[in-house]
Amino acid sequence: MKYYLKLLFFVFVFNTSNSFSQNDKKSDSPNIVFIASDDLNDWIGVLNGHPQVKTPNIDRLANRGTLFTNAHAQAPLCNPSRVSILTGLRPTTTGIYGLAPRHREVERTKEVVTLPQYFEKRGYRTLSTGKIFHGGITPTERAIEFQDWGPDGGHRPFPPSKIVKAPLDMIDHPLIDWGIYPVEHDSIMDDYKVASWAVEQINEIGKGGDSNPFFLAVGFNKPHVPLYTSQKWFDLYPKDEIILPLAPFGDRNDIPDFAWNLHWYLPEPRLSWLIANQEWENKVRAYLATISFMDAQVGRVLDALEENNLTENTIIVFWSDHGYHLGEKDITGKNSLWERSTHVPLIFAGPGVSKGAISSQPVELLDIYPTLVEMALLSKNDAVEGISLKPQLEDANAKRTKPAITTHNPGNNAVRTERWRYIKYADGSEELYDHYRDDEEWSNLAYLDEYRELKAELSKWLPKTSAPLAEGSKHRILYEKDGVWYWEGEPILFDELIK
Repeated sequence: MKYYLKLLFFVFVFNTSNSFSQNDKKSDSPNIVFIASDDLNDWIGVLNGHPQVKTPNIDRLANRGTLFTNAHAQAPLCNPSRVSILTGLRPTTTGIYGLAPRHREVERTKEVVTLPQYFEKRGYRTLSTGKIFHGGITPTERAIEFQDWGPDGGHRPFPPSKIVKAPLDMIDHPLIDWGIYPVEHDSIMDDYKVASWAVEQINEIGKGGDSNPFFLAVGFNKPHVPLYTSQKWFDLYPKDEIILPLAPFGDRNDIPDFAWNLHWYLPEPRLSWLIANQEWENKVRAYLATISFMDAQVGRVLDALEENNLTENTIIVFWSDHGYHLGEKDITGKNSLWERSTHVPLIFAGPGVSKGAISSQPVELLDIYPTLVEMALLSKNDAVEGISLKPQLEDANAKRTKPAITTHNPGNNAVRTERWRYIKYADGSEELYDHYRDDEEWSNLAYLDEYRELKAELSKWLPKTSAPLAEGSKHRILYEKDGVWYWEGEPILFDELIK
């Protein structure tokens, strides 16, 4: 009798401990393919971000799914944006605002259940290749975040010396370079290798034998600098025909000086440097070329899914971690709270997703986590802060109850609704733009009394509290001490501003 009681107790404990993963598991659970691009703004064909850009593969994904035309990053910088996407938590919650620390190094997030972990605990096989988490993968991350790992990806290969010879205006960083890489075949490029590994895994899965659904993350580096790719991608954009972004002289005249603090001293050069060194056309051309190269790698992954008859039961999400300036507001790079830096592509396709649909509702990359969980018919994770996009995936006209919020260091936030962008900086200065009339954000309305009530209404969405900088924070960090603002540990002196 004691033996049977012990056996029943063991069975009870075993079933209880496994209920976390087994209760959610469905025999027909959809696969997930999670595709990321780095530093990609809205320059894709279906978003009409640049009139010359050629992205046929991303466009075909959008045409068979739902495109969000008003999607925004939680932070205009790689690490805090990716931490937010993968943990489901805002930077104002985690305190991670810079390129360091990593989420497992912070007390608030060291035990957090990330998106791939959530799926693994519910019976999914998880795989990752390329840049999903920021930078090189640590041993801790490799042990717990995904089950199978492919190439880390990166910036390789590098030419023997920089293609752009002129010294940069702020930091002469080796990654800030652009031009034609002299190779005949793209196979030596890191992004190509990332796509090849993903295709190999899809082909193996397509052979059958594994009844578990899979979560495959594929992170492409381009169009992150250095902007290298082979000649054929540059040939898509003849140098003498490049259309430059609109960047009117004096655009910053009605912008608070504090805005410079958010991108005070960076590797990315100012527009003034590009013009003085006759590199504006070259950099725009290289950015376009690397976008098309990256798009081709996305196409290889999509083709593999189709060839292995996996498309019908696979949810695909394509996203970029933040946008990128190519001269707008007199800067290049990210690190701003304007549309060019926060606006990103976001596309879902697959079972349960409306085809050829377009939603203009303001959405956040934070919403990816709860959306995939709900679309996969898994139990809700109450710890995440985003809102599922399932209503919009079923009906693109479904309204959202909240705007999109972007944060860059404590106290600096942007609120984006369907019509308005409201920015409030840590010193109290403001910007307001009407996207129905001023999509380029050229006219700051925040100084006009007639918009006082609107600003008050929009300010209700600002974070009520902002977590202080997490221990170990560095790189692109802005903070105030004793009335002085510091950028990466050095006091900001406006006499030294590089415009």
